[in-house]
Amino acid sequence: MPTLLLIDDDREMLEITSASFHDKGYQVRTAENAAQGLRLLASAAPDCVILDVMMPGMDGFETCKKIRETSAVPIIFLSGRVSEEDKVTGLSLSGDDYVEKPFGFRELEARVQAAIRRSAPTPAGVLSFPPLEINVAQHRVSCNGEELNLTAREYSLLYLLASSGGKAIPYEEIGVQIWGSYRIEDRGAVMVVMSRLRKKLEGNPVTARMIETVWSTGYKFTGKKGKL
Repeated sequence: MPTLLLIDDDREMLEITSASFHDKGYQVRTAENAAQGLRLLASAAPDCVILDVMMPGMDGFETCKKIRETSAVPIIFLSGRVSEEDKVTGLSLSGDDYVEKPFGFRELEARVQAAIRRSAPTPAGVLSFPPLEINVAQHRVSCNGEELNLTAREYSLLYLLASSGGKAIPYEEIGVQIWGSYRIEDRGAVMVVMSRLRKKLEGNPVTARMIETVWSTGYKFTGKKGKL
């Protein structure tokens, strides 16, 4: 089973959640503050990080920034304060999901499984759109041979568009394929992930133009396939 890293200053919440995941067969490491969690990150090599937002000292958002300096591991934020602004902030920092406290364990586990599934390598070949190359088997993307550091959701969005045969993909389909569900208010979250992805493609003038916005609908991929 996957390994999880839980970072939360609420000791009771940490113990209950950890025990629940243990009962399901997960390997779980826990930390009661950001500094301890960051120290555990390398040694635990987690498949997913569950991260409380409202912690004293370094909060969850700042902790996410630190994690993203070295790792693309899926990150699920937990918070009792869940406004649209908070969700957008979390996603802008390359978080993968946002769960409101109090939560049901079954919902949290389902979101963990979805996040891990999105980040898992897909057994397939390589999609080539020179100078962009998507190694589906290894879950890696490179431009002119230099790897782009994409999060799980950024990769999933790029792969979804690149494998669509050039057709426009609506926001609704993107939400269902990447998040597992879609509500009209989720459009902002989709747009945030797209904005992050585009910034990482802007380093090359060709890749910068590979994704087009289809007005009021969604996005489409316009890269031209090359020979491997």
